[in-house]
Amino acid sequence: MPQPTPAPRLCGACDGFPVVAVTTGTRHRDGSRVTRRLSCPACQGTSHTTPTCRRAVTGA
Repeated sequence: MPQPTPAPRLCGACDGFPVVAVTTGTRHRDGSRVTRRLSCPACQGTSHTTPTCRRAVTGA
């Protein structure tokens, strides 16, 4: 029986919306708004994160 592939983990910082367009408040000469395209710094615009490795805790 085939095994389903697990869904990739969504980035917790952007919650699956990795790239957004933010208006700066100014307008171009033709009247359109000036926007900046920004990507999530945590996932670099992929919306997926890789699981982090857990370090082994040694007894003190």
